[in-house]
Amino acid sequence: MGLFDFIFGTQKRLVEDYLKNGALILDVRTQREWDAGHIEDSIHIPLNELNEGVEEIKKLNKPVITCCASGVRSAKAAKFLNLNNIEAINGGGWVNLKKKL
Repeated sequence: MGLFDFIFGTQKRLVEDYLKNGALILDVRTQREWDAGHIEDSIHIPLNELNEGVEEIKKLNKPVITCCASGVRSAKAAKFLNLNNIEAINGGGWVNLKKKL
C-alpha cells in the first residue's frame, strides 16, 4: 500500500463512518455551481452564507461532510463548523465525494 492509497483510503473510511452515523452532506459552492450539478439529498449553503446558516445546521444535530469544487472552500467550511461545535469533516470536491458514496 502506497502513501496515496493510505491517505485516500483513510479519507474514504472516514466519510463512510460519518455516513453510517447519519451525516449530512453540505455543499458550500456558489448557486451557479450548485445548479450545474450536485450530490442528491445534499444541503446547499454557499460558504459566504455559512455564518448565517450555522444555527440551522446545529438544529439538525448531525455530523457534517462538507464539499465544494476542489476541497479548498469545504476545508474552510469544516473548520468553521468545528469551531462552532459542529462535528464536521472535509469531503473535498463534490465529484470525488459522489464517487465515494
